[in-house]
Amino acid sequence: QVQLVESGGGLVQPGGSLRLSCAVSSSIFSFNARAWYRQAPGKERELVAFISSGGTTNYADSVKGRFTISRDGAKNTVYLQMNSLNPGDTANYYCNVGVYSSGRYVSRNYWGQGTQVTVSS
Repeated sequence: QVQLVESGGGLVQPGGSLRLSCAVSSSIFSFNARAWYRQAPGKERELVAFISSGGTTNYADSVKGRFTISRDGAKNTVYLQMNSLNPGDTANYYCNVGVYSSGRYVSRNYWGQGTQVTVSS
């Protein structure tokens, strides 16, 4: 009952920027928080950023100051603006729906196909 479609990935040079988009279709209204995860080859999928229904955001230390998560309720879309990209940001990026509880994001484990971000010169 949740469909997620990520887009916006691509190949960029170090220092460049990308904006990822995720179209969310969900009939589970309690899953009202949104997040971006990423997974690089050989590494665990990690939480990059999340945003609550009320607009509270949180970021992984590795992306603080460089990435910004936002949402457009009218469009049911979540965005991840990525600036000052470095090769360590290379990964497949996935959006996610979940809940915000006790200051933490809790994924409900619905996933799209992801969008690949490659940062290379």
